[in-house]
Amino acid sequence: MKKVFHNYWGIFIIAGMIIVLDQWTKWLVRTNIPAGQSWLPDSLLWLSPYARIVHWYNRGAAFGIFQEGSMVFTVLAFIVSAAIIYYYPQVSRQDWPLRLAMSMQLGGAVGNLIDRLTIGHVTDFISVGTFPVFNIADSSISVGCVVLLLGVWWQERNSKKEKVRAASSDQPSEATSE
Repeated sequence: MKKVFHNYWGIFIIAGMIIVLDQWTKWLVRTNIPAGQSWLPDSLLWLSPYARIVHWYNRGAAFGIFQEGSMVFTVLAFIVSAAIIYYYPQVSRQDWPLRLAMSMQLGGAVGNLIDRLTIGHVTDFISVGTFPVFNIADSSISVGCVVLLLGVWWQERNSKKEKVRAASSDQPSEATSE
């Protein structure tokens, strides 16, 4: 049990915080804003063309794509979550960007999965400009993908620097060859 906790504590803390924040914000929206309606404090009404809170249902994927694919995305969320949980302990502790990305993606996947299983659709509420309405879970998945890409880029860059350093240290200098 101690080994399991040691392997998974990071992913469960980060994913857990995301799930709690996601579910709490969705509950606030469902409780306080009628479906299809929007809300913005009076002091921020000037923001309404650019950003607002909207109570919206989504039966598709993130940002409203592939509507009516709820069953497919429910199954996919289970598969992705299981794969992340399986592979997480195999990722080196030094590869923190990948571990963070996996944690964020797990939190987002489970946050939306809870909605699909309990109310039959995902509650979206963040509306920015003409961008599709989204939620904390969608944001977590998207930011997790960005963290993943930046982490891969960063590792590649460091790997190339190491190869250049290794190649330059293997070559004899002029002072030692005379």
